[in-house]
Amino acid sequence: MAPLLEIRGLRVQYDGRKGPVRAVDGLDLKVEHGDTYALVGESGSGKTAAAYSILRIVEPGRITDGRIVFGGRDLLSLTEKEMRKVRGGEIGIAFQEPGAALNPVLKIGTQVGEALRIHRGLSRKEAWAEAVKLLAEVALPDPERQAGCYAHELSGGMKQRVMLAIALSCRPKLLVADEPTSALDVTIQAQILALLRRLKAEHDLTVLIITHDFGVVAEIADRVGVMYAGSIVEEASASALFADPKHPYTRGLLAAIPEEDPAGRRRRLVALPGNVPDPADPPSGCRFHPRCPERFAPCEREVPAESEPGAGRRVACHLYDRALAR
Repeated sequence: MAPLLEIRGLRVQYDGRKGPVRAVDGLDLKVEHGDTYALVGESGSGKTAAAYSILRIVEPGRITDGRIVFGGRDLLSLTEKEMRKVRGGEIGIAFQEPGAALNPVLKIGTQVGEALRIHRGLSRKEAWAEAVKLLAEVALPDPERQAGCYAHELSGGMKQRVMLAIALSCRPKLLVADEPTSALDVTIQAQILALLRRLKAEHDLTVLIITHDFGVVAEIADRVGVMYAGSIVEEASASALFADPKHPYTRGLLAAIPEEDPAGRRRRLVALPGNVPDPADPPSGCRFHPRCPERFAPCEREVPAESEPGAGRRVACHLYDRALAR
């Protein structure tokens, strides 16, 4: 069976002061039916631009190359009218900052019901009634009252639930969730993740989750793509990635996670040196090499080819190129 979503050679470019900025540069990934795929990386790695490309909402940037095949169709070949049917109808998105995404002058029930009116042709009254049901489905307390509220009257966790209700209102095949637990306290984070798991099971959802939090990855992901400077440097099942990370960048990210040793003491964190490179002026060769503790001569000169160090795994690193590795 073909994957529900396949991205091949995706490039997304913005105009910067120094010239073209490639936020996404040669991205390849596949998301299988029913999976939860986590795209993870530091801020500036390009993961949000990649996710928004699926819905073709990267303005003021533009997609300059690649294919985005969803349900057998290349979304980049569709007209804008055709894409409007896909957005919200077949692919739902929960934005990173629900407080900014929600309209401050419209009641919550109106906003949740908007997609139902557009995609399913419901009347205002029918859409409002369905919106209340959706708010109940995402476990928003007292959904009838909350439907009549405005965004500023809700807490961060409640706004996130509203975003999920909007994203799922038309029963999409794919849910794109951009940092769904950011800026929430630990208790609310756990509730949102539990809600995502339940909704996925109940509606046979496929989920693409964008995050920088490996705790979220461990909790919910089936497969993981680790993104750095516009492309994926390592991909594996979540269990394999945590058990045996291959790329030095992945190892560095995992080493920076706070955890206790068997004696109950917090171990010293190992911070990754440096920062994600400027996408307007990326380094030559492997883009991670200026920060990599395992770099050797080819890393500065040559872009690493992808290797497959195990079943269902891929990694872009010269350490796994048998012709170059020491």
